[in-house]
This record gives sequence, structure tokens and C-alpha cells, in this order.
Amino acid sequence: MGIADDAVEIRARGWRTLVALHSLIETKLEKALQSEHGLSVVEFTVLDALSRQDGWHMRMQQLARAAALSSSATTRLVTRLEDRVLLTRILCADDRRGIYTELTPAGIKLLDEARPTHDRILEEALTEAEEQPELAFLAEAVHSRIPAAT
Repeated sequence: MGIADDAVEIRARGWRTLVALHSLIETKLEKALQSEHGLSVVEFTVLDALSRQDGWHMRMQQLARAAALSSSATTRLVTRLEDRVLLTRILCADDRRGIYTELTPAGIKLLDEARPTHDRILEEALTEAEEQPELAFLAEAVHSRIPAAT
């Protein structure tokens, strides 16, 4: 195996490790958020992204990027969350073509209830991953960058 082949294999191994860590975390988060709060991981991600915005709203394109979804998937997700009265759409005052998405009081309440579950499960999943030799290095790197709860 040549140097170039080694580099390709190293990148591929790194990618597989990242995917395995992501899968472990997402599976645990999905199960806990769904059973305890009736939210999927992507729904939580959208509510969380909106909560972190000044004014608590985002354009649909920004939301799609934040949730790593296509425009059409974002529209369907926003519709489902809007049907549950967790967020609302607002026409942009200065650009009638633009649509903002904004949390409702019910969305804020559900997010506030779900956030401790999310944080606890993320902590547990990273700790579990640190005990797996193939995931330990990456899990420790991610874990070390999460600020301690205040």
C-alpha cells in the first residue's frame, strides 16, 4: 500500500469513526427525546436552533442549514411543528417573499423541558463512547469541548 493509499485509508477510518459516534449519540437521543417529550432529534434541533437566535426566529433557509435538511424536508418539518403549535411562520416585513420561523410559547416550554434530557443523554452517550476503544479518541475530543453546566 502506497502513501496515497494510506492517507485514503486513514481518512476513511476517521470518517467511519465519526459516523459510528454520531449513530450512537443520535440513537440514544432519539429514544429518550421521543419517549420523554414526544420530539425527534431533528425537531429538537430545530427548536434549539430557533431558541439561540436573537429575536427567536430564522429564515427557512437558515433553519434548513441549521438542521442539515433540504428545503422541502424543512418545510414539511416546520408544518408538523406548526400543527403542534410549537412554532409559527411569519412573513418578512421588508421582503414579502421571505418567511421567518419563530418559536411559540408552547415551543419554548417544550424545549425547556427537553433540554435537560438532551444534555443528560449526550453526556451519557459520550461517556459510553469513551469506553469503546474505537470511539474513545473522538468521543474524548467532543466531550472535552462541551462547557460544564452552570
